[in-house]
Amino acid sequence: MQKIIQYLLGRKNFKKNLKSQHFLVDNVHLTSLRIWCYLPLILFLIMGLFSCGNPSSTKSNPQVTPSENTDTKVTFFGVALEQFDQVGKPLWKVQAKEAKYTTDKKIGEAKNPQGQLYQDGKIVYYIKADQADILQDGKQLFLKGEIIATDSRNGIVLMGNELEWRPEEDLLIIRNQLRGNRKNLQAVAKEARAKTREEKVELLGGVIATSSKEPQLKVQTEHLIWQVKQDKLIGDRLIKIESYQNNKLNGNGQGNGAEINLKTQIVTLKPQAQLNLIDPSMQVNSNSLTWNIPQQTVQSNAAIKVVHNVEKVTVTGNQGTMKIADKIVDITGDVQAIGERKQSLKSNKLTWYLDKKLVEAQGNVFYQQNDPELNFQGQTAIGNLQTEDITVKGGNSGNRVITEIIPNDIK
Repeated sequence: MQKIIQYLLGRKNFKKNLKSQHFLVDNVHLTSLRIWCYLPLILFLIMGLFSCGNPSSTKSNPQVTPSENTDTKVTFFGVALEQFDQVGKPLWKVQAKEAKYTTDKKIGEAKNPQGQLYQDGKIVYYIKADQADILQDGKQLFLKGEIIATDSRNGIVLMGNELEWRPEEDLLIIRNQLRGNRKNLQAVAKEARAKTREEKVELLGGVIATSSKEPQLKVQTEHLIWQVKQDKLIGDRLIKIESYQNNKLNGNGQGNGAEINLKTQIVTLKPQAQLNLIDPSMQVNSNSLTWNIPQQTVQSNAAIKVVHNVEKVTVTGNQGTMKIADKIVDITGDVQAIGERKQSLKSNKLTWYLDKKLVEAQGNVFYQQNDPELNFQGQTAIGNLQTEDITVKGGNSGNRVITEIIPNDIK
């Protein structure tokens, strides 16, 4: 105490006392802020002794009150903060070259802090910052500044202006201008909540995730789960996905949920899924769509609807597949194709050759058109639905084609 008072009152021994103070602090670990907790008492004693030794200073400024001195700070050098659980396993360790202690806020303003976060006694994240405010209460650690947290196991990097570590909940929270990246994926959001044992990061608010691997992906939603170990993204609400090849958009999809495999670049959209393709200009709707972007295929095991935007032809069925590069669509189960003039073709199965503008139907074929109004029934059919040039056959069983022509006066 005597050295501290001498340091505060005298400038002649400044260098000597500063050297002593630095030595002492360098050899003190501020575990659980035990030393910091005594600082208000130390400061109170210092100010009391200072007042006794200099009564004229208090009289010259009678308006000073304790509330006006709440910004009193003490600077420490070579600070180390440590916290352990009940069995002695570390929860966190933070070192800083210099830290200021504020008596009223109990916050350490640390320069170049860096340290480790522990789970089950093992390092799970390395943290660092140029400057940060630090607060610990024994169960939680808070940092406020430009924080960088790096997962020691998978290399994911999370950056933001606020960090909160809750080891008992196995939860790391980073918020305020959150950015994250790993390998070919970058993400921004309002907040990230990382579960260290599961190696899972939950992204919340204004989420935009982009994959730089060709074909490139862009994902937008309000809530996204990043399963880091499995290299997957999971969405549980409205989500929009865009695919780019050589920086050129080749398709986009959306749904009320999605699973994206970042390794295979296979996207599953459901429910209320919709996929829009650029070439060919098509729209695909279903409650479950699997979009294999590298192989350029779309598959659905649920009711599906395919619309050709240029030819104005719509095909529906119980399930279907589409080969985008080959421009071939296969639909099975209660198939119905409808043209622009309401001409329709029903069958059990239909193959649509988009380049040839040709449809091939098989099984219980029924074709109907309005002008002139006529119906055909058979086992197979082939032709151009848009131009109403359809040939219906009876099949190999010898069944005859049934043709029904309805005159205008009967209509």
